[in-house]
Amino acid sequence: MRIIVCIKSVPNTVEVQFHPETKTLMRDQVASTINPFDLYAIEEALRLVEAHGGSVTALTMGPPQAEQELRDALAMGCDEAILLSSPAFAGADTWATAYTLAQAIRQLGPCDLILCGKQAIDGDTGQVGPGIANQLGWPQITYVSRIRTLDPQAGKIVVERLLEEGTEVVEARLPAVLTVLKDINTPRDPNPRLLRRARRAEIPVWDESALPNAEARFFGLQGSPTQVVRVFSPPRREGEVAWITGSMPEEIAERLAEHLHQEGFI
Repeated sequence: MRIIVCIKSVPNTVEVQFHPETKTLMRDQVASTINPFDLYAIEEALRLVEAHGGSVTALTMGPPQAEQELRDALAMGCDEAILLSSPAFAGADTWATAYTLAQAIRQLGPCDLILCGKQAIDGDTGQVGPGIANQLGWPQITYVSRIRTLDPQAGKIVVERLLEEGTEVVEARLPAVLTVLKDINTPRDPNPRLLRRARRAEIPVWDESALPNAEARFFGLQGSPTQVVRVFSPPRREGEVAWITGSMPEEIAERLAEHLHQEGFI
């Protein structure tokens, strides 16, 4: 069984900058880390392979320094890692990102399952996982909180989805795309032995030439149906403090009620 985990390199700081012309995040200017939700996807993939056999491939698209996040995935136990990196991929929205990742997944060959975190903490859209499924034409199950059964021979999976009104049990045919919640497991720490292997590992870097069946017009900023028009910080909230004093609690309460009435709150 082969599982591909799509991870994302996200800023490890709130001090981010945006390109003045493209209005996209300048990821090469900030420290980064694995998107926290993707750690649960990696852990679940590793557990499934430990139970059923097979391999786990970590896949990401980003700037060259995203290689470190792939090494972190290898240190957790992933068998291989692929980095999609090229100026042609830069500035991609969720649609173009899903398109590029799906093209890479096709290029990697047969696969039984794709796991993603439910969303990235920088964009918070939750669209890339379902977008990959749509591009591949595979079943998708989102908000997965538990995998009940996985039968690679029969080609089916049964999972629980956590919804606002309760839990939903869903069965799907493989191959499929799952986006997982943090409720699904507790991610393991990197293995010291695997850390040494991860530092020495050769991380293949794929640019657009590695995706011969893809259409370049769907890559990056030019292939993105959505565009950021303006980026700005909201104005700082202004306010003032009014001290309500008095000799007795009843007096303070009366003055507070009067003040709230004058301000239109009551």
